[in-house]
Amino acid sequence: MKAHFEKHLLKFKIPAQTSRGSYLDKEVYLLHLHEDGNHAIGEASPLPDLSIDNMDGMAEKLTEVCTYINEKKNIADLNDVLQLKEFPSIQFAFECAFEKLKYLEPELLFPSEFTLGKKGIPINGLVWMASSEDMLQQVEVKVNEGYTCIKLKIGALDFDEECRMLEKIRKQYSAHKITIRVDANGAFALEDAKQKISDLRRFELHSIEQPIKAKHYDAMQQLCAETKIPIALDEDLIGVDANTKNKLLNFINPQFIILKPTLLGGFKACDSWIYSASKYNIGWWLTSALESNIGLNAIAQYCGKLNLKIPQGLGTGALYSNNFNSMTLIDQGMLCYKS
Repeated sequence: MKAHFEKHLLKFKIPAQTSRGSYLDKEVYLLHLHEDGNHAIGEASPLPDLSIDNMDGMAEKLTEVCTYINEKKNIADLNDVLQLKEFPSIQFAFECAFEKLKYLEPELLFPSEFTLGKKGIPINGLVWMASSEDMLQQVEVKVNEGYTCIKLKIGALDFDEECRMLEKIRKQYSAHKITIRVDANGAFALEDAKQKISDLRRFELHSIEQPIKAKHYDAMQQLCAETKIPIALDEDLIGVDANTKNKLLNFINPQFIILKPTLLGGFKACDSWIYSASKYNIGWWLTSALESNIGLNAIAQYCGKLNLKIPQGLGTGALYSNNFNSMTLIDQGMLCYKS
């Protein structure tokens, strides 16, 4: 097996605004593996200010990975020897590329009815942070495109303004027609998070992701115990090791967890989170994290293998002006594979 990597700078068509700031571009690293005439690519795509990956050390660590592989050392020891648990996006990239080498089709990772084009994956339509008027327009576009589940990022605008926006959405689209998820990305202050969640109850929301900042475990446990809206942990999962996650889920006991393979260390790590969540009767879904179409394709195939029924938080690859070719398309709120 031989390995090399390259860096690629993705350019957003318009700035992607979150409660942590705006993205204009995004660095991704492509890990190439070659074996017996087969070629596979995995994507390492850490998120600034969110991933635990050392952003400045990505190239150096990938050089170590490629050197290790090219020197034909034991692949089974790669994660432990190179301490890749500190670089979950590289773990994700290697797992994807390594698994792809099993198949003659270079993009095939998890064969399923999804990759055969027989089944689609329900996904939520993502509404990016903007002015309330613009977000309302985005909602209308998503509904007209056939989405029945809409996810809105909140926390950047005045809370009362966001409530007025949600009220307008609900007047136009009942909860029987459109499911609404909101993601606060930790924007609520500890002292008023409970009241804000209570105020949001009247909009019949499916769930709220990460209402307060990560690592405030006692406060999050209390919120989950008293909440009027199901709470989904997101940032709180990042950097949690295998020995801690059961304790975390048992203590906080959230209604849902959000699984992002790039940020958690790949699909085997997600499998472990799913197993733990099942022990505590905690729901879950998967979400992409601004990957290019290479990473999105891998995550979509993983979702397709799991044959999931509830909408997943998968991107569509349409954010970037210089993305790679896509293996998927959107049809009436369903992500479908180009078989």
